[in-house]
Amino acid sequence: MDGQPSVDAVIEQIAPRLRRAREKKGVSLAELARATGISTSTLSRVESAQRKPSLELLLPITAALGVPLDEIVASPRIVDPRVPQKPTRSGGRILVPLSRRQGEPRAYKLTIPAHDEEPHPRTHTGFEWLYVLDGRLRVRLGEQDFVMGAGEAAEFDCQIPHWFGAAGRGPVEVLSLFGRQGERVHLRAVAGPGVTRRDPE
Repeated sequence: MDGQPSVDAVIEQIAPRLRRAREKKGVSLAELARATGISTSTLSRVESAQRKPSLELLLPITAALGVPLDEIVASPRIVDPRVPQKPTRSGGRILVPLSRRQGEPRAYKLTIPAHDEEPHPRTHTGFEWLYVLDGRLRVRLGEQDFVMGAGEAAEFDCQIPHWFGAAGRGPVEVLSLFGRQGERVHLRAVAGPGVTRRDPE
């Protein structure tokens, strides 16, 4: 099955797991040899991956160490690297969280429909950074009113009355980073008080 570890990958983990289990129990190779009847040289070769471990070897070793066999030969847990995406919809806007962790700043992908073009400025604490992925974005920030295209970015203090929506005939896709503690992305060209913009190079 795709994404599952190979048999060889599982076998490679057995040697270091055996060594860690023995050392954790405070048992020497000589002591383990006496308890299992397996020579110290064989045990050493198994722990150094110079000999492939068979059940005839693993069963007495794990029994003597008092560890479950599946703890030694279990497949490594595969962590899905994909961020769970559970979009939410509000007024035609689609918000997809892109951050796995609960801390800040938080990342979102926002899709705004073309008909969402009536400004409704609001204020709240924090800072927001916007990057236009596709389409045209109209931004109202205090007394400023400007349009951003794909590849342009802006950041601003959310305590300034602000609003952004679609500026073209089609929807606009935006990447948003938001933080309440003032984590700011410092860009180069200042477009006015409270806002920083960067045009595509």
